[in-house]
Amino acid sequence: MASPSDAPLDSETPFNIRPDAFAGTARYYARYRPPYPAALLDDLCRRAGVSGAGRLLDLGCGPGRVALPLASRFREVVAVDLEPEMIKVGGEEAGCQGVANVKWSVGRVEDVSEIAGSCELITMGEAFHRFDQPLILRRALEWLQPGGCLATLGGTNALLKKGEAPWQRKLAEVWARWEGKGVAGGHPTAVTSTTRYGDLMAEAGFEDLGDHDFDATLTWDVDSLIGNAYSSSVMSRRALGERAAGFEADMRRTMLALEPGGRFTETFTFGYTLARKPGE
Repeated sequence: MASPSDAPLDSETPFNIRPDAFAGTARYYARYRPPYPAALLDDLCRRAGVSGAGRLLDLGCGPGRVALPLASRFREVVAVDLEPEMIKVGGEEAGCQGVANVKWSVGRVEDVSEIAGSCELITMGEAFHRFDQPLILRRALEWLQPGGCLATLGGTNALLKKGEAPWQRKLAEVWARWEGKGVAGGHPTAVTSTTRYGDLMAEAGFEDLGDHDFDATLTWDVDSLIGNAYSSSVMSRRALGERAAGFEADMRRTMLALEPGGRFTETFTFGYTLARKPGE
């Protein structure tokens, strides 16, 4: 499954996303982005042959949506993100959860320096579309131990799928009224979500490719819909600026007029693409 992008590619960003693309979103990201289902993470670790004593490298880690729930299955986790705020909130979340084996690092994933053959699993949650993909795939083959795996994870909610439920249509209308250009961009080599990541991995030399999807039922309220919007680059408080109060008022008025109880349910599809480095 190809992870959905938050925004179109930005020609003003010739190499990678701007360091401040998600400024101000980290706490909303940690609280309002739906977590990956336990069944998905269990399936990923089973297929990847996670031993319980290996090393996980999580690229574009954000506030730890992949690194933290997987940390107990590894001896060590290295979590890397371009934005200091994401790393700060990730460290705070780790402290709250009692997770002590994650090493948090600020920087571009293209600049990561890892020992060849040191990683059992490399993950990228909703981030691969923003990287220099050919370079990262080449380096992932170096960093992984023989037989080690690379996984991209993502989720596509009803808004991105243009859901047909009345509340989904209303939500899309609110977004359309307020969404601007946003402040995020991607790497020029990034592909659209219609291109299967497994094809890129196969071209780079990976094998044992597979896409694995999992559905989960989610129930939102108006506050969580607003918080989820603020977790994105295109609808963050920073992107909206002085229009944020108007956006919130419009969201509350529109959604509660449709459903006074303020509860909105959808089927959310999560998935991952798994690829394996050939064994020796």
